[in-house]
Amino acid sequence: MTHRSHSSHWGAFAAAAAGDRIDIVPHPGDPCPSPILENLRDAPGHPARVLRPAFRRGWLADGPGPDRRRGTDGYVELGWEAAIPLVAAELDRIARRHGPGAIFGGSYGWSSAGRFHHAQSQVHRFLNTTLGGHVASHGTYSAGAAQAIMPHVIGGLDAVARRDDVWGELATLTELVVSFGGMPVRNAQVSAGGISRHLALPAMTAARARGARFVMFSPLRDDLPDAAGCEWHANAPLTDTAIMLGLAHVLIAEDLCDRPFLGRCCVGFDRLADHVTGRSDGVAKTPEWAAAISGIAAPTLRALARDMAARRTLVTVSNSLQRAEFGEQPVWMGVALAALLGQIGLPGCGFAYSLGAIGNVGRPALGVPLPTLEQGRNGVGDFIPVARIADMLLAPGATLEFNGRVLAYPDIRLVYWAGGNPFHHHQDLARLRAAFRRPETVVVHEQFWTATARHADIVLPATMTLERDDIGASQNDTTLVAMKQIVPPRAAARDDFAIFADLALALGRGPAFTGGRSAREWLAALYEPTRAALAAAGRNAPSFEEFWEEGELELPVATGPGLVRGFVRSPATAPLPTPSGRIELFSDRIAGFGYADCAGHPKWFEPVEWLGGALAATFPLQLVANQPAGRLHSQLDFGATSLATKRGGREVARLHPDDAAARGIATGDTVRLYNRRGACLATAEVTRDVRPRVVQLATGAWFTPAGPDDLTCLQGNPNVLTRDVGTSRLAQGCCGQLALIEIERFDGAAPAVDPYAPPPLAPPGPAAPAAARGDAFAKPTPPASD
Repeated sequence: MTHRSHSSHWGAFAAAAAGDRIDIVPHPGDPCPSPILENLRDAPGHPARVLRPAFRRGWLADGPGPDRRRGTDGYVELGWEAAIPLVAAELDRIARRHGPGAIFGGSYGWSSAGRFHHAQSQVHRFLNTTLGGHVASHGTYSAGAAQAIMPHVIGGLDAVARRDDVWGELATLTELVVSFGGMPVRNAQVSAGGISRHLALPAMTAARARGARFVMFSPLRDDLPDAAGCEWHANAPLTDTAIMLGLAHVLIAEDLCDRPFLGRCCVGFDRLADHVTGRSDGVAKTPEWAAAISGIAAPTLRALARDMAARRTLVTVSNSLQRAEFGEQPVWMGVALAALLGQIGLPGCGFAYSLGAIGNVGRPALGVPLPTLEQGRNGVGDFIPVARIADMLLAPGATLEFNGRVLAYPDIRLVYWAGGNPFHHHQDLARLRAAFRRPETVVVHEQFWTATARHADIVLPATMTLERDDIGASQNDTTLVAMKQIVPPRAAARDDFAIFADLALALGRGPAFTGGRSAREWLAALYEPTRAALAAAGRNAPSFEEFWEEGELELPVATGPGLVRGFVRSPATAPLPTPSGRIELFSDRIAGFGYADCAGHPKWFEPVEWLGGALAATFPLQLVANQPAGRLHSQLDFGATSLATKRGGREVARLHPDDAAARGIATGDTVRLYNRRGACLATAEVTRDVRPRVVQLATGAWFTPAGPDDLTCLQGNPNVLTRDVGTSRLAQGCCGQLALIEIERFDGAAPAVDPYAPPPLAPPGPAAPAAARGDAFAKPTPPASD
């Protein structure tokens, strides 16, 4: 058995076909390989695979148009020779009749760790080079609020969070870690583009052994690993900003701030101090004020603030805190708190955003460019914040405020999705289903029959990474991996590149998309800039064929200080890319936007759905919908590691013994979680690792409605419960982390539905609908010239 090099978002590995399974060997240099790798073993031949191009029956019979049957209809399987002309004709029809601004190019980029077969890049390149562009999305579901607020305050997210060796310094230098939202190892298993060495757990273990102190504010005990030995303060969700303000009050009132640093590196301290002390609004943000909101005792906060000022302190803020209403505020206040201490830009201390949220955050940036597929010029200027897709589809022409601009939602007639599952990422799935029924046509490339595939009109079978060659690389991982094909494509599955190449050819734009290259030639071309940069730096720079034969290549890290450290060393000569060139504790630009939900300084706003609000009288529990431990998002939900985290085929809902006893719930019971938006079933686990009045249910279960008109998710997808609203007018980010709910024991008989079974499928017969014969729509008319 010969193992070949490969990679995934959750780790580099070697693999070989072993009968119907895949034999996997983790990368030998990885100190903590991810168990998620086990999900790959049976994936290529799983019954959930999309085997052939599939067209929804209603679309074939009645043609394009809004259709309530999306999500419940059956499909007809066609051959590629029939599928390509049908898809090309529909793309041509939409582009000619409505323009490329009526096409939404959806993809979320997590489909593959490969740099060439990167679905988001492929679909965007196809739409740009073949049709002239597409409506795009901006930002991410994971960090949308942070991506908007940080450039105003300190600098771009990647430049701040992905430049320095934070993990190495935490292991060797940090004395006190104050973590808001934790640094969960389950999240650090994954990183976009791959990860060859998982360093989070070893770093925290080493720091603790050295005597570092970890303090965590989170409703969940396991948001830091046991190895950190953390002091757990189980605050009410959505109160972290109030806690930070209470700590800041101590630093200001007791003159523990680093005023020389504030004067040299910051603007707006006096305005922030007026808010903290109450001079501007009459409400002093004392530890007692914070305690009344958060549930954390005032003496605890006061003692912690003093210790933070006395020690080498690292303040961390997790992604989870900004995936909620007013999510910009904890990120901004985290920067402000570290600035008050005067430790930003110093080794082993200061501020770290999303440390532990993704495996390669907190690691040095690379010193050479990575292989990157050029997406071409997008001739359409319209875009949406990524989490506003349902708004766009449901309300074309409506406007929204976003980061100082006013955007108008375009009228989308065709959605083209490759490499993502919005029925995992998005909130309020009943609303999303209604939105997906509005376009005229939905086209999806998929390996498996996910909920997104089931809501498409056209489903084209795409290969898995194991079925093709690629190059694996991440901007903060030093190992470039030759991702070699392990097994042949399943049934009629094809690479995204091959699918788009044939569509481009049918539309008369073949060379514009392919560049005249095969997939193998593209790999060599994408590798060349990396090789050239290595050669220019006097490093080992093997040819593409030599790299491919070897299987991997070690890359150098960047030298010199990053953005923030360079600025702190010399504010005058290395200013930050903020309006003032310094850290902005008060932002005149944001204040000038006039947003009632995002002021000119960090502030605690009372959320709509929190435990201290009026709605909690009806729905008294706070749902925490966090990342799963057994899979990446919803990928390979049927895999062995993912299934091992479920009970009775459902996700596990954890709740505190007091809440369980009040409702007659015991560990192992089937429970129903519900609110006004929807409901789902789960299996209860009663534990003190969850704060009272909190229920934790991981995301990622495949959306499995109980019936055509009953959207109760039988698998336990929490996004049937979460709110589809923006974080604020500044970022319009995702609010998917939290929601108010109630929970009850479910004593009924749930319908027997296999979440992984394909929908009803039929091959075309002699009486196939006209569209299946290829004569229902006009064939595309090639342009006059290429």
